[in-house]
Amino acid sequence: MTNRYRSALFAAVAFVAGPAFAQTTPPADQPPAEATGDIVIADQRTEPDIIVAAGVPQYAREVGQAVTVITRATIEQRQAVSIADLIATTPGVTMSRNGPIGGFTAIRIRGAEGEQTLTIIDGVRVNDPSSPGGGFDFANLLAGSVDRVEILRGPNSVPWGSQALGGVVNIVTAAPSYGVQGRGSIEYGAHDSVFANAAISGANDHFSGALTAGYLHTDGISVAANGTEPDGYRQYGATGRVGINITQDIGLDLRAYYAHSRAALDGFPPPNYTLADDPEYSTTQELYGYAGVHANFLDGRFKNRVAFTIADINRDNFDPTFGTAPSFIGRGRSQRYEYQGDFQLIDQVRLVAGAEHEDTRFNDGSTFVSTGVTSFYGEAIVKPVRQVTVTGGIRHDQHKAYGSHTTFGADAVLALDSGTTIRASYGEGFKAPTLYQLYAPFYGFKDLKPETARNYDVGASQSFLGGKGSVGVTYFHRDTTNQIDFDLGLFAYRNIARTRANGVEFELTLRPINELTFTANYSYIHAENLSAGFVGKDLARRPRQTVNVSLDYKLPFGLSVGGTISHVGDSFDNAGNTTRLDGYVLAGVRAEMPIGDYFAVYGRVDNLFDERYQTVSGYGTLGRAAYGGVRVKL
Repeated sequence: MTNRYRSALFAAVAFVAGPAFAQTTPPADQPPAEATGDIVIADQRTEPDIIVAAGVPQYAREVGQAVTVITRATIEQRQAVSIADLIATTPGVTMSRNGPIGGFTAIRIRGAEGEQTLTIIDGVRVNDPSSPGGGFDFANLLAGSVDRVEILRGPNSVPWGSQALGGVVNIVTAAPSYGVQGRGSIEYGAHDSVFANAAISGANDHFSGALTAGYLHTDGISVAANGTEPDGYRQYGATGRVGINITQDIGLDLRAYYAHSRAALDGFPPPNYTLADDPEYSTTQELYGYAGVHANFLDGRFKNRVAFTIADINRDNFDPTFGTAPSFIGRGRSQRYEYQGDFQLIDQVRLVAGAEHEDTRFNDGSTFVSTGVTSFYGEAIVKPVRQVTVTGGIRHDQHKAYGSHTTFGADAVLALDSGTTIRASYGEGFKAPTLYQLYAPFYGFKDLKPETARNYDVGASQSFLGGKGSVGVTYFHRDTTNQIDFDLGLFAYRNIARTRANGVEFELTLRPINELTFTANYSYIHAENLSAGFVGKDLARRPRQTVNVSLDYKLPFGLSVGGTISHVGDSFDNAGNTTRLDGYVLAGVRAEMPIGDYFAVYGRVDNLFDERYQTVSGYGTLGRAAYGGVRVKL
């Protein structure tokens, strides 16, 4: 993109986003997000359904933490393929990807490490215990099966435990509702890309079920920015869930998620040993499962849930230059046993308590290790008056390796009938040392302590125009200590790092008429390294400023048109701040036209101005690309 276009686009973005003082919560009279297609902080429903804050369903007006909700309506409106790309347009979030789709993808919330984001899919914690940092790779999380995404910004380890140090991303796949529903889509576009999905679901008083299937293939581009050989990506996957109501108050819940992905890679071949074209590739198989029983007593005031979950991730890297056997394998598995009780003691007091045990293990072909942790937690959700909700909680974890750790958290929200909402929260988070950091040959250290973080934020929002608009702002501050890093002097992992992040998140939502939706957010995040030798340096790949603006309009004859502009500021690729990543502006346009009651055709152009940029130094990114498809809903 030329400097003239860049300046014009950024000026337009800054103008419309400047007054967006965010943490916006729609007022009580606003329709739910499915009707508006908005990305919102927390949509107002007739039933409580925000899980990510307290681990139990809550109404938006009861949540004192910063939460963004993305609905299926938004996923389809934005024509998203990768969930990570959509999450990256929400406040306080940045993303980096090693090359095109399929490359390792990290989601950083408020400047925290990507490995410090806890990710949950249908109630299963899916962070990979076989990776050195124990994070979740968003590269393979595609949008076809996803119905809902909740993003909590800030530490929240009381209900969620380890890894909820920077924030939590809760993914909900296709869920059934009464009757029978079906949907499907297929699109084709740049680089011989095919993306196809289908889903069917239904429910009655005794049984509910949902099944999705998806497929993606693309020839891609070179992973290495200086390469010429395209590196393709392929995934096929499915999700399913079954609910059986044994009685009105007792039921069985089964959920499963499966994905198999293959991504071509580039490596560091001789003689230069720099990133360049080569024939390497990787495969990843993910299997997540949930089996639970729920039982409600005392006229539904005492809800109980017992569950077993499993996350199994198999990763293999291949280099055909040296034969057909894998050059690396990673086998990670987590098994959890959970109990949760949710007791509405009186109308003003709700008590939540739980007990959990998790066993994790990993195998890299030469090392096989495992560990376990037993946890107990309790929360009180108190409503002294209708407009005020106060939540406080405590958690205790007993780990086989590092011993015990106790975590606290509290938040409060004042939601006035005038549309004014004021929130404040204090949260603690921790991240247990990974199995690799504890036990890896030569590099591991068995006496590592968990990484810990303390965060507070305050926010206010105001609705206006009779509930057709909302504006708000949130300030946050987080300190992280005992962060685990590689000690070059000892050539092993140690608790030697400290970081600090603070900033402001602004948001604006406007829907003056039913056919027009405008959203904008601006985030300023100063993520600073406080570790010895790096004090005052910016943390790697943490741009200080991001801006996202989206506009969608439905014409009288049914055609919907829209566009999104995102600006990501400058950052550095390394801890020493010697390798700069220039900021960039991405613009995309989209359109959809219904055909009858069940069909629609749609299309989009991503990176409209063919911006050249990198989110990881040396790795390529897609230029201008066009796609078109057909959607059906029954």
